[in-house]
Formats: sequence, structure tokens, C-alpha cells
Amino acid sequence: MTREIVVNGRFLTRRVTGVERYGREILRLIGNRCRVERPRRDWNGAAGHAWEQFVLPARIGPQSILWSPANTGPLAVRSQILTIHDLSPLEHPEWFRCSFSNWYRLFWPMLARHVKKILAPSETVKRKVVAHFGVERVAAAPEGVDTSVFHPKARGNTHELPGRYILFLGSLAPRKNLAGLLRAWDAIGREFPDTWLVVAGAEGTVFRTEILPRAERVHYLGYVADADLPALYAGAAAFALPSFDEGFGLPALEAMACGAPVIVSDGGALPEVVGDAGLVFRLSEPDGLAHALRACLRDETLRASLQEKGWT
Repeated sequence: MTREIVVNGRFLTRRVTGVERYGREILRLIGNRCRVERPRRDWNGAAGHAWEQFVLPARIGPQSILWSPANTGPLAVRSQILTIHDLSPLEHPEWFRCSFSNWYRLFWPMLARHVKKILAPSETVKRKVVAHFGVERVAAAPEGVDTSVFHPKARGNTHELPGRYILFLGSLAPRKNLAGLLRAWDAIGREFPDTWLVVAGAEGTVFRTEILPRAERVHYLGYVADADLPALYAGAAAFALPSFDEGFGLPALEAMACGAPVIVSDGGALPEVVGDAGLVFRLSEPDGLAHALRACLRDETLRASLQEKGWT
């Protein structure tokens, strides 16, 4: 008998960031080969957790298998595959609101030991899940990019952008190290008077507020819709993701597909994801990011090499 696949669609009620894009893209690919269960209202926070724990299990039949793609799932469903994208709420609770990190600290160990299988987006996260939860039912399933959407010739609404810019894309959260990027740009920006730093992203509801340093020629876009991302990547002179930790780092892969030279930190899985197609700096080196930005903006041969490797 073929088992029915049911998708925990709670993530569909949230603003699209990396985790939500991952779930939506897979749903788009598997189409009608699964059944999606989602709240009738856009419930987040405690209401969303309540729906997931008490309403969703009643919709899962005895022959069904549930896939929960966004870090959480119902404890009452054992026949479940859970995707855990990273363990930052456990490893760095100082980056999050107390209620958020405390929930994961209590809930995740129970759920991880209860489900049939855990998917991790990288070998880095796989090792962490095994070590933290003492489970072996973990598989690394790397994320990917739709190159029919993300490609160097992507066009979109970019008329309000500077002519030459470095792009940062991500939630305005402490983990993303935007403060470090602003300091690095402030240190070298005068050397490149025709270049701006463009920051795309918004504050999330679960992160602690961070006071960011000031720097010249920084353009804040706020939240950018999915449809506008490919052109934003394709127009960038460089893309920077200097995170302290990433379970995967999907924007780096998207930027490479769009032909942007990519600069990343050695935080988490980022070196694993970009390989030699990205310029990797060490977080332990105070001037590492500034040196990487300067090299990428000055050296056309380096830029061309990163672009070619990123496409392939």
C-alpha cells in the first residue's frame, strides 16, 4: 500500500524567508503528490504552536506520513519526517527572545527523539543534531536553486538601486553579523566612492533587537519580495553573507546562480555550501571581512573566477 504524504503547512502562513522558501519550493516541485494541511488563519506564535500540536495530528491518518519542513512538528505524530535547518536557538539563545529560545530548548529534544527521521540541510547541521539529541536517524539533504528563476540575466524592479552595490540579504538578526559588515564597509568605503552597500531584509519577531553602527552610502531596502530577488542578486557587484552561523545559507547559493561574486564567513555550513566558488573569510580575523570586500571589488580577475565557479 502506498503511504500518503502529508505536509505540515504551518510555514505557509508566515512571511517568506529562507526556511519558508525551502518549503514552498519543494511543494512546487512535488505538486499533487502530497496533501498539505495548513491553518485556516495566519496563526503565528502560541496560536500556531497550538494548531500544530492539537489540530494537525487529528488530520493525519494511520497510513500517512507527515513531513514538517520548518523546524517544528506535532509530538503526537511519530510517523513524521522533520527538517531542522540549524540549532542556533540552542547554541546561541542570546540572539533570540527568551520565550523563543526557551521553547526550543524544552521542545526540540523531545521532538527529535520522537520522529522517524530528521533531515538536515548540510553535513554541519547533521553532526550537530546527532551530537545534541543523541539520535542517528539523520540525513543531510542539501538545498538547491531553481536556475530558471535565479540566473545572471534576471530582470526586475531595480531602478531605485545605486549603479554599483554590494548586496546583503537576510533577516536583521544578530546571527547575520550585519553590524560587522557595516563596520567593514565603513573602513573601506572611501576607497570605492561609486559603490554602495545595499541591505535587504527586515527585523523578525523572534530576534533580539540589535543597535547597528552607522556607515556612509548604505541603502536599506527593507523586506524584498521573492519576485524581486533574482534581479537584485544579478545586479550586485558582490554579495556578502558574513553570518556567525548558518545551517546552509541559501542566499549565497542564489547569488552565485545569478552571477554575483560571493563573500561568506566561515560560520557554520557556509564554507561547505560555497566551496571554492566563494571567497571565505575567517570570523576570528578582525579585518578579514574588510580585506575580502576590498579584494573582490578591486580584482576583476578574482571576480570573474568567482562568477564562473558559481555558475558551475
